[in-house]
Amino acid sequence: MFTLRTALLSSLLLVSTTLFAHHGGSHDDDADGGSSHIKASQPWTRATPPGAGAGGGFVTLTNHGDQGDRLVSASTPITERTEIHTMEMDGEVMRMVPLPGGIEIPAGESVALAPGGLHLMFMDLPRPIVEGEPLPVTLEFQRADSIELQLQVVPVGSSPDGLSAHADQHQEHSHMAH
Repeated sequence: MFTLRTALLSSLLLVSTTLFAHHGGSHDDDADGGSSHIKASQPWTRATPPGAGAGGGFVTLTNHGDQGDRLVSASTPITERTEIHTMEMDGEVMRMVPLPGGIEIPAGESVALAPGGLHLMFMDLPRPIVEGEPLPVTLEFQRADSIELQLQVVPVGSSPDGLSAHADQHQEHSHMAH
């Protein structure tokens, strides 16, 4: 009887601890991921080849609040320097432009960080981003709580839906001006 009661109490403790940790802790890459009034969905990145100095991060941020907010910074343990960028045409050349002020996320709207546009830039990579190894990223906002994500790492040249990304030149940093 003592063994059954101990097993039941241990199981109850394990389940309640897991539920408490999930409810009170950070969120990951689910469509429901996020904290406070900002929700994050579809976080992903591409694997990088050996020797690549940088990689991009992508996610959709939705502001369910009644005030605008701003993504002000991002970080990951894989590198000490993560920047927020956009892509702009400069004559005939597509250039990456850092956005030190971050990205505005208007109330009631979504902002997509996607190849060829707004994105996170993981700079000075000490090692490749490896396909299949989730990449932890923390997003910091002006008003909302921070969001901890696990970016899905897809093969070089692809996107999460499996479509080829041949039109996306984002991964080809050697052909772009910074």
